[in-house]
Amino acid sequence: MTAPVPAPAGLAFFDLDRTVLSVNSASGWIRRELRLGFMSRRQALMGAWWIGKYQLGMAQMEDAIADAVRTLKGEDESVLRARTLDFWRDDLVDRVRPGARAALAEHKQAGDRCVLLTSSSTYLSEIACQELGLDDALCNRFVVVDGRFTGDVQRPLCFGPGKVHYAESLARKHGIDLGDCTFYTDSFSDLPVLLAVGHPVVVAPDLRLRRHARRRGWRVADWGG
Repeated sequence: MTAPVPAPAGLAFFDLDRTVLSVNSASGWIRRELRLGFMSRRQALMGAWWIGKYQLGMAQMEDAIADAVRTLKGEDESVLRARTLDFWRDDLVDRVRPGARAALAEHKQAGDRCVLLTSSSTYLSEIACQELGLDDALCNRFVVVDGRFTGDVQRPLCFGPGKVHYAESLARKHGIDLGDCTFYTDSFSDLPVLLAVGHPVVVAPDLRLRRHARRRGWRVADWGG
């Protein structure tokens, strides 16, 4: 008698800011960079302005990401990598939600591949993956030539529909249908991915997403923190 073929492991996607973390890392980064003198007051105000407009639904975050990356043109990649590691250790490591750790453990026990799906940079994403034991990161990657930033970012941006693009590509690579995947997020901007996966879960959602989740009957999770 032929043994049954085991079902392939699934994919569990996790947003980072205000989902795995209880805070928005971009806001924390701006405050830290300003305090340490790596960012001018004008740059900090511009960054805060973009974040505020986005949270009010009045701005395209794609523009904010592109503008932020342009300011890095000519800078040494290794310096930013080191500063990001310090940022994680000083400001973020204690902001990981307890429920996020529990969900990661549950998916790993089930044999699922755990993947960060975030608009954050590759530098913060790689650290989070290493620290939390995720298997992969889909994130925004900056173009680097000879160790220095060109001011460009890889397209499409990992935001909104762009997240679907990267999630679909990874699922296809592993022979998995998005309908068999799970996605955890807090943000309405991630609605395209939530609609694409078979198991959407909203974590401490913003007001727009909470209303949408109720209408759709999606699970709403409280991960603490």
